[in-house]
Amino acid sequence: MADHLEASVTLPSDPASVSAARAYVVGTLAEWGLPADTEVSDTVRLIISELATNAVQHTFGQSPTFTVDMALDRDERLRIGVTDSHPRFPRRLPAAVQQDNGRGLVIIRWLTAECGGRFRIRPTREGGKTISVELPWATPARTATTAVRQEP
Repeated sequence: MADHLEASVTLPSDPASVSAARAYVVGTLAEWGLPADTEVSDTVRLIISELATNAVQHTFGQSPTFTVDMALDRDERLRIGVTDSHPRFPRRLPAAVQQDNGRGLVIIRWLTAECGGRFRIRPTREGGKTISVELPWATPARTATTAVRQEP
């Protein structure tokens, strides 16, 4: 595989775009060698779903679009980010408010940490923000090999 692969799509900040973002990411991962029926693909699908949902729900119409960027470096690290043009960074809500929503970033942080990845929020030059995760890249063949080595 190439040393560096990139993919990007810009979608309208509309609820229907969340499923389009998921489909785009899963399709791109499959093109890069990660089948849709793997645990890693499921994890990435959930992460992108949460990130895209946040971009749609929490920009309050101030970001007409959001962009999903993906990069795979040397078959080692997968980076996925969602950028919107709303200037406010996400913040944790008090526990009482989190009953029905507000757990998206907590889920993303937990999934990222569980995979041995990194979570990051950074401002864009245009005044918005990018929320991204970086995960170790493991194709199913590598995962199976690793699992066999770990068994006693």
